Amino acid sequence: MKKKLYTALFCFCALGLISSCGKQSESTDDANKVALNENLGGGQSSVKDITADAFSEHSSNMTDPDRIALFNLGNDFFQNPWVEGSASTSSRDGLGGLFNNDACQDCHIRDGRGHAPKDQHDTDFDSILFRTAKANITTEQENQMLSSLIANVPDSYFGGQLQQHGISNLAPEVKLSVQYSLKTVEFTDGTKYQLRQPNWQIQSNIENKAFEVDTIFSARVSPAMIGLGLLELIAESDILAKQDIHDANGDGISGKANYVWSVQHQAVQLGRFGWKAGQPSLLEQSAGAFVNDMGLTNRFHQTETCTVEQLGCKNAPNGNGDSVNQYDYEVSDIVLDAIGFYSSHLAVPERRNINNEQVLRGKALFARAGCLACHTEHYKTERDSEQPELSEQDIFPYTDMLLHDMGAELADFNQQNQAADSTMLYEFLATASEWRTPPLWGIGLAKTVDPNATFLHDGRAQTIMEAVLWHGGEAEMSKQKVLDFNQAQREDLLAFLNDL
Repeated sequence: MKKKLYTALFCFCALGLISSCGKQSESTDDANKVALNENLGGGQSSVKDITADAFSEHSSNMTDPDRIALFNLGNDFFQNPWVEGSASTSSRDGLGGLFNNDACQDCHIRDGRGHAPKDQHDTDFDSILFRTAKANITTEQENQMLSSLIANVPDSYFGGQLQQHGISNLAPEVKLSVQYSLKTVEFTDGTKYQLRQPNWQIQSNIENKAFEVDTIFSARVSPAMIGLGLLELIAESDILAKQDIHDANGDGISGKANYVWSVQHQAVQLGRFGWKAGQPSLLEQSAGAFVNDMGLTNRFHQTETCTVEQLGCKNAPNGNGDSVNQYDYEVSDIVLDAIGFYSSHLAVPERRNINNEQVLRGKALFARAGCLACHTEHYKTERDSEQPELSEQDIFPYTDMLLHDMGAELADFNQQNQAADSTMLYEFLATASEWRTPPLWGIGLAKTVDPNATFLHDGRAQTIMEAVLWHGGEAEMSKQKVLDFNQAQREDLLAFLNDL
């Protein structure tokens, strides 16, 4: 399967179906300028804030009152809940029939990351969701995924995303719970850490309906919202310059770009957003979240995701749409664009102790462990006249925006909680064990923003060090180097990460 995937990528590049393929020249840094501004993770758009609101401010260099008003409009619709179809309201109705949450902010808590449930008694699944994909697909479906025309083939009854809520008397699709087993990891100096391994319990809540035997699940907590507009302005060539599908340099790291179908442009584009880089833009990410997470139609998704057999979902009351502009979908263009603008301009907090000796030692250890091979430190954003606050900024996100194989323990899983086949595709070109490198900026403030925040794609890690110790696959060598660190070195490493 992987050989076919690589061959397809080569063919697309040769035919010009995907732009900017192959190795590009590395972007150049003005070393002195970078050193001076490294405390500004988001460039001149960075904000000074170490409070619980650290992730909720607009770009600090935004001064135009009209743009600030648009940001605030987006913030209003991001925070406040939507309701089911109603004759009494028109701006926030149409929720469901099936949905994960009724407000964006309830997933992205204070614009920060979500969390997994604490234990088997915790029923809080509001900031984590589960995607589905089938393992056994036809040759035609496989070719469509290879050509990035479809993301995957979902479970035929439950669809591509599981919803644990329903409006009025409509039954939710699933009942969710989790049990954790403990795994002990030991450092060379004898220090032991206990890591929690999730065993997800995903049960059909629909009578006489079961998941197809080959259905694969993917657990995903909500990521932090900061700096997303800056990531969108990283040049595609700078991202692809790090791609090394066949590990030509022999360093064990073979980052791979995901290519996805853009609904907006009706073309294949570079994937940038989501845990598997499955969305090409923030606007499409927002539109997809509206329809998949809340059952709210919009100009990119004008029908709900109810499957053929889900008659209750299909017959649920719709929102009022917009009679003035004569469209029937539930999220108006004004609201969708405001949410996109808001998402683009949530600012990155400045670093606090960049010149602290312990932090500097930790940064050196981060590099020594090889972490920079995936967590690329610096980029300069492209110029965009429509995004002046984000244009031509030296930024320090610590991500390469590429997919990496993180090993079987972090892979998508089947109904027996076993790792799915890592040679199959489950989201465009991403396999079960491949994940986009998450940006690290702001990670040290994650629990300040929300004390319940957890780490990794499924929230299993309760601390930053636990997240490091779950790394496998391409990151296995780096993890082994960290395991050789003594207590003082571990504290230095964490001091650096907590300063980001």
